[in-house]
Amino acid sequence: MRNLRRFLRWLYPGMRIKRWAALIILGLALASLGTLLVANLFAYELAARVGGPWAASFWGTLASVSGVAFIIAGVRGLVRSIASAIKPHSEDKLADVVWRQRRRDSGLKVLVLGGGTGLSTMLRGLKYASSNLAAIVAVSDDGGSSGRLRDDLGVLPPGDIRNCLAALADAEDLMSRLLQYRFADQSGELSGHSLGNLLIAALTEITGDFDEAVRQMHEILAIRGRVFPPTLTHVTLCAELADGTHVRGETAVSTAGNVSRVYLDPETPVALPEAVEAIYEAQLVVIGPGSLYTSIIPNLLVPDLARALRETSAVRAYVCNVMTQPGETDGFTASDHLAAIERHLGEPVFEFIVVNDGRPDQSVMHRYLAEGAQFVKPDVQRIAKMGYVPIRRNLISRDNWARHDPSKLSRTLLGLAEHELAVAI
Repeated sequence: MRNLRRFLRWLYPGMRIKRWAALIILGLALASLGTLLVANLFAYELAARVGGPWAASFWGTLASVSGVAFIIAGVRGLVRSIASAIKPHSEDKLADVVWRQRRRDSGLKVLVLGGGTGLSTMLRGLKYASSNLAAIVAVSDDGGSSGRLRDDLGVLPPGDIRNCLAALADAEDLMSRLLQYRFADQSGELSGHSLGNLLIAALTEITGDFDEAVRQMHEILAIRGRVFPPTLTHVTLCAELADGTHVRGETAVSTAGNVSRVYLDPETPVALPEAVEAIYEAQLVVIGPGSLYTSIIPNLLVPDLARALRETSAVRAYVCNVMTQPGETDGFTASDHLAAIERHLGEPVFEFIVVNDGRPDQSVMHRYLAEGAQFVKPDVQRIAKMGYVPIRRNLISRDNWARHDPSKLSRTLLGLAEHELAVAI
């Protein structure tokens, strides 16, 4: 009875379904009648009444053609009616939408790990090739809106997760502007807060769980893929400097300079089980791009995540930054980034390193140099001696920022994974 009631809902007034269904039924009747006439399956007397076998064949063919035309018109109208109700403002042809979605649904299972704007930039490129995306995003931020929410409400810092959610949203331009909107009232309590951060904080209080709040944001934004924190434990990023002193907090670490090592407090947080499972399920794992000591390594310091990265059968690649980060990686080459990761983990968790060899425009470079950032030298020979496979490409974006082009980077990574998986087969 329940199934019958569900079926009868299609017959409710205003559904704009019945007319097209009736047209299809009429077409089927005409096509069937025409086929019978052409095949002379009626009694010969009926054929005689319409002018004999030849006339019966003529009228039968006409009925069949008309029936097929009615069926095509009915199916087309039915599909368009349903599509307009599901996605009323889409300007794309339905066939194009279905083809793109099916292609993405069959795309590689990709997991990315990191934080900051670099990770969200890469996701913008990957989401057009696959819907099977997962991101593990650092939650050790203690500055800006995220830090204030962490101190005032006790929620995990949502900033980097917000960036990734915005990047994965279908209506990215509008969603990005909405989620990234910051209140500018200098005298109010909302000053400096991002609307996206407030939404995640509100959902955390409503659901009672940060992970559930992020899951609800997936539904609200209808995003392709999943975004996870590495742990639900409140961790503080700490660093030991070359002179032996220690600093606490991501903001302090990012500007301290001469970092010898970073560590978490507590040192062994429990990984989110869904994040660990996503690593094992992935066919391609991408680490970076992102700030080395404040976005990349903090995720790798969660023991269960590091173990899963070593054990997964996925193709594993590290994407090195285009530019150094002042106060954090001054003067670093690509191999220096690798050496720092090895120093913290003791053994490799990836096989390939993707390095950019394209230079930003001079005007862009001058702006970055003035801020203390330098171009990361792609020293591929030293990388190879360290036992990694360097993938050297011109991946630079031709906008006003010295960063990876999302499309170029996604094509490089997916091409690498598809080649390695094909060789493994």
